[in-house]
Amino acid sequence: MPMPGLLPTRREWEEQRGHVERAVKTLRRRGVKAEGHVTATRKAGKRIIREADLAGCDVIVMGASPARHWFVSDFLWSQEPQRVRRRAQIPVVLVEEPTPK
Repeated sequence: MPMPGLLPTRREWEEQRGHVERAVKTLRRRGVKAEGHVTATRKAGKRIIREADLAGCDVIVMGASPARHWFVSDFLWSQEPQRVRRRAQIPVVLVEEPTPK
């Protein structure tokens, strides 16, 4: 969750946990050892990389919006997965969300 200072509601926490649970179940059904959890921080990219390092992860898998130009991307929350991919020392797989038509 990007802004813990905004005090997310119980419903918002549960919604995020649901997303993570579904992703983990999908990966496990495909034979991938996976785990995940929800955390709140102001520096999401750094926290994701730190948590992956602490857990000894081999890869980070994240849902992502389509990449934008580098100049614009540093100002958009939707581009956080791309920032993680640039900064992480382990592989980062971005699963792009379908573009609405």
